[in-house]
Amino acid sequence: MSSEALADGFPDLSGHRIARQAHWGRWLTAAIIIIIILAIGRAFARGQIEWSFVERFIAAPVILRGIVNTMIMAVAAMALGIALGVVVAIMRLSPNPVLRSVAAGYTWLFRGTPLILQLLLWFNLALVFPTIGIPGLWSARAVELMTPFLAALLGLGINQGAYTSEVMRAGLLSVDIGQYEAAQAIGMGRLQALRRIIPPQAMRVVIPPLGNEFIGLVKATSLASVIQYPEVLHSAENIYYANSRVIELLIVAGLWYLLVVSILTPLQMLLERRFARGIARSR
Repeated sequence: MSSEALADGFPDLSGHRIARQAHWGRWLTAAIIIIIILAIGRAFARGQIEWSFVERFIAAPVILRGIVNTMIMAVAAMALGIALGVVVAIMRLSPNPVLRSVAAGYTWLFRGTPLILQLLLWFNLALVFPTIGIPGLWSARAVELMTPFLAALLGLGINQGAYTSEVMRAGLLSVDIGQYEAAQAIGMGRLQALRRIIPPQAMRVVIPPLGNEFIGLVKATSLASVIQYPEVLHSAENIYYANSRVIELLIVAGLWYLLVVSILTPLQMLLERRFARGIARSR
């Protein structure tokens, strides 16, 4: 046995230099990405863009009102979507076949049709139902009742409810069946257990996709511009219809969307961390 060999038969490698692996593929990929980014930046810098208009309108009052309307609509539609999503998720898990069928049909209908189509249908509801109300108690003309705000709220909120219901259902299914059995053992009914025992445990599964859904909904509010709801994109459109600075105003709207998403993303992470406390995670 040589002097470099250990007693167990393995060679002594302590004196050898560790060779660093050259990751040429990584460097090549990074170089290609940098070149693409520089090319895009050069195109914007040399394009027919008047950046002074971007600076001028980035904080214009009409744009600021648009971003406020965007957030109001996103929060209101998400609240409606969560309320509908919880109810539909519980119906999907119900032993009653009628409730399951209704919930499945709702999810199929509103996930299967484009959101912009649903917005247009709500906005033009007066063509189908000239009056809306309760016979003998209250009625109103649909053309007056279905304002851009209400049409956008119903379109975005009900559509969001179809997606949120699947998120909620996944969260409820993630809770161990033993928790339901334990709730029944202490005298709780099914609905009481769903209200007090199951949701806190399901939240750690629900929060990440629900946060993504809300961020997506903020951007989806831009579709409400087709029914004249004055969110940020519609406000930008009104300006560039007057001054023909299309790309500049679209950049303004895009920067505001990026800012809102950049604020919401870390808030989502904090919320996820809050509900993940006490859960062991392998790294």
